[in-house]
Amino acid sequence: MKILSVFGTRPEAIKMAPLLQCLAKQPQLESIVAVTAQHREMLDQVLQLFDIHPQYDLNLMHHGQTLEDITTAVLQGLAPIMEKERPDLVLVHGDTTTTMAASLSAYYHQIACGHVEAGLRSGDKYAPYPEEINRRITGVLADIHFAPTPLAANNLLREGIDENRIVITGNTVIDALLQATDKPCSLSGLGLDNVDWQKRIILLTCHRRENWGQPMREIFSALNDILDEHQDVEIIFPLHKNPKVREIAYHNFTNAQQVHFCEPLDYLPFSHVMKRSSLVITDSGGLQEEAPSLGKPVLVLRTVTERPEAVEAGTAMLAGNTYQSVYDTAKLLLNDSAVYQKMSHAINPYGTGHAAEKITAAILERL
Repeated sequence: MKILSVFGTRPEAIKMAPLLQCLAKQPQLESIVAVTAQHREMLDQVLQLFDIHPQYDLNLMHHGQTLEDITTAVLQGLAPIMEKERPDLVLVHGDTTTTMAASLSAYYHQIACGHVEAGLRSGDKYAPYPEEINRRITGVLADIHFAPTPLAANNLLREGIDENRIVITGNTVIDALLQATDKPCSLSGLGLDNVDWQKRIILLTCHRRENWGQPMREIFSALNDILDEHQDVEIIFPLHKNPKVREIAYHNFTNAQQVHFCEPLDYLPFSHVMKRSSLVITDSGGLQEEAPSLGKPVLVLRTVTERPEAVEAGTAMLAGNTYQSVYDTAKLLLNDSAVYQKMSHAINPYGTGHAAEKITAAILERL
């Protein structure tokens, strides 16, 4: 039986890597990988880290590409692959434009589709954009839904998905993170040589479209003021490649001694920086799942999240994207040790690192 896995970004590659490892161990399965390279450099270093060798590489990334460009390129690029391979199942992950287009391609070729990390919903089609609609469309097209949590499964049930087509698995990102943090890693030469690791380190990531412009200016200004008031705190900020993000960051962070800008980190050093940090502040999705496994509280720079399990479990807190909300929540975590300890010791709702095994078992059972 032939399984075709399709993904195109670094987060997808990280979360699919443990599953690809499990699939490759099954003698009754032929595992084929197609990458779209929606993100090129950031994807390649994950493929190398987890020793993934795609049979197909669409290499579609180009400067200034639009969502329309990605969607049409994925559909056109996958069509001959679908015709040639005729897999029994196409696996897609999460909520990228690659995911949505690949699930549509599978449907066009009347091939079953399995959706890894299914059922996440924010309830707002523009937050996050375009991810919320990408995952909803994929949910309509998928035949097997691998939901990371009971809440995600309930979202699918409310949308009319047959419960027999839903499998609760945990999240494969935990599988990948535990692998990465077990590997040795040097942080020298990454722009972090001046970090004082004896201080409390905040790992910051911020790049989402809905935060571009004024929200991002307010976020960074709030954190700049936090640093002025807390000399025992430093920020590590791997800057997204988008020039809009970089311009706002350079303008609003004025404390050069306490802010350490660096280029986007490969997954291995990034996971080790997270492990050595005290607090994670992010608008990312995956970090809301990963950081709690390392006992790191997460402040989410968004007004809504499709991962409310983390908020309900007490591992994450919505910090919003206005100056006052970000300032208040960051100050609370830094100043109130009881709140910090409660968040850092909360149980991660996304599993213990066996999601890939559960997904593989479910695929074998159904095929």
